[in-house]
Amino acid sequence: MTDAVIRPPRPEDAEALGALGRQTFIDTFVAEDGFAIPYPADDLEAFLDASFSTGATAKKLAEPGAAWWVADRNGELLAFANTGPNTLPHPDATPGNMELRRLYVGKAAQGLGLGTRLLTLSLEWMEANTDGPLWIGVWSGNRKAQKLYDAYGFTKAGEYLYPVGAWRDHEFILRRG
Repeated sequence: MTDAVIRPPRPEDAEALGALGRQTFIDTFVAEDGFAIPYPADDLEAFLDASFSTGATAKKLAEPGAAWWVADRNGELLAFANTGPNTLPHPDATPGNMELRRLYVGKAAQGLGLGTRLLTLSLEWMEANTDGPLWIGVWSGNRKAQKLYDAYGFTKAGEYLYPVGAWRDHEFILRRG
């Protein structure tokens, strides 16, 4: 385990949270020891800026109906989870359903149990705040994440294309309930 504290993020965490999200996305999906998806540089940069800039992160932290948690060890953010009203394009999904939008654990903090702690907390919050099923979008090539979500009762309910700039990732839509 770790001595990290799980807490809601504060507005002043936006810069560090954005940097963690950006680096974790690169480490997971772009790096050679990750999935090595060959995103065109302009598409990747546009996506990273839109998703993880300090301004974009601050705006997402203030979104009504969304919930966030960070794993903080002595002021260093190691991991985070973000949930909120569903945005996935599935015919049975509504904005009153809850979606796990991101569960990111920084490379150096993987294996410390932080992902499991954040996932458990996220699912508890989602169950308490949904008016129907729970949803997760996951990259079709991320078998490890799919296996994890399967263990928590999620099943494949559909597919869609997730934009990374003009590039489109093939994603699975998972549902529980």
